[in-house]
Amino acid sequence: MSLDALVIEDFRCVARAELELDSRCNLVSGANASGKTSLLEAMFVLGRGRSFRTARTEILIRNGTDAFTLAGKVSGAGRIRPLGMRVGRDGIEARVSGRPVNGLAELATVLPVQAIDPEVHRLVEGGPQERRRFVDWGVFHVEPSFVDHWRRYQRALRQRNAALRTHQPPSVVHAWDPELIEAGQLVADYRRRYMEQLVPHVAEVGTRLLGEPVEIALNQGWLADRTLDEATKLAWTRDIERGLTHSGPHRADLSVRFAGAVARDRVSRGQQKLAAASLLLGQLRCDAEQGSDVAALLVDDPAAELDSSNLERLLGEVVSLPAQLFVTALDPQNPALQYLPAGRRFHVEHGAVTRLL
Repeated sequence: MSLDALVIEDFRCVARAELELDSRCNLVSGANASGKTSLLEAMFVLGRGRSFRTARTEILIRNGTDAFTLAGKVSGAGRIRPLGMRVGRDGIEARVSGRPVNGLAELATVLPVQAIDPEVHRLVEGGPQERRRFVDWGVFHVEPSFVDHWRRYQRALRQRNAALRTHQPPSVVHAWDPELIEAGQLVADYRRRYMEQLVPHVAEVGTRLLGEPVEIALNQGWLADRTLDEATKLAWTRDIERGLTHSGPHRADLSVRFAGAVARDRVSRGQQKLAAASLLLGQLRCDAEQGSDVAALLVDDPAAELDSSNLERLLGEVVSLPAQLFVTALDPQNPALQYLPAGRRFHVEHGAVTRLL
């Protein structure tokens, strides 16, 4: 599957752009702050319903306008599926094949998209929320029913926490326990099974990028020798004191290690970037092996924080994936870019996009 066409209106600094895209590789060049990253960000938003740069969707709207719109055509499995999104200060509207989506997660079933950007090291050194999102993204693409159980759990968790915060009687709080525990255990089981498949892929990619395996392990969010039911009961006193639920998959975290140390403790930002890239590229390989579609891989300024040899290794790994590629570069003549397949070339200046090849 591939993104064949993209139309952008009033997104960041881009007033309007219409792109006919190559199904294999697309290189976007331009100076800093020209709008290169905004093109990739628009693709990501169209596939994920959110940005990889900010949690505030409203700031993506171009200054002086009330909304941005994105539209694309995705081909695969013998058909073309249009999808589009309008985001205004009054909310979000998204459609697939002309009909409203049931949830933004539906966009990802049409346009699965992943990004490696200059801030990708946050996956390693940032908080656990980013790493949980990384794991859940992979589970969702190989186990579509996962999202239903995840939503059930999140709903029960919100209600239970609300009851705790407002000092409701124990009977009101515990009324949510059966749903919380059942859905939470299913979420944890899905994650555990997925991790069994993911671990070797991340280790292999890490070995190629860093010279030794990147090791990952998932802490499920409560003691491994307890059931979620037991952990919830044991945490009851602390839950009451602090007004929130302490045990469950919402507390899970992924540990990332290489060279015998926790990856976030490594001094080199370049090493952190390659460790994080090992997770993302290993995930794409894992998902493809399990039959999931690999659509678009966005690589924003891969030369940032990397010397020439590490850049070559990263791009070599990227090119070996069965994915449609979108790569940005300050200098399109960078020798490392010779590893990219032939495809289409674009130049961006002050938000205006020109096709070169």
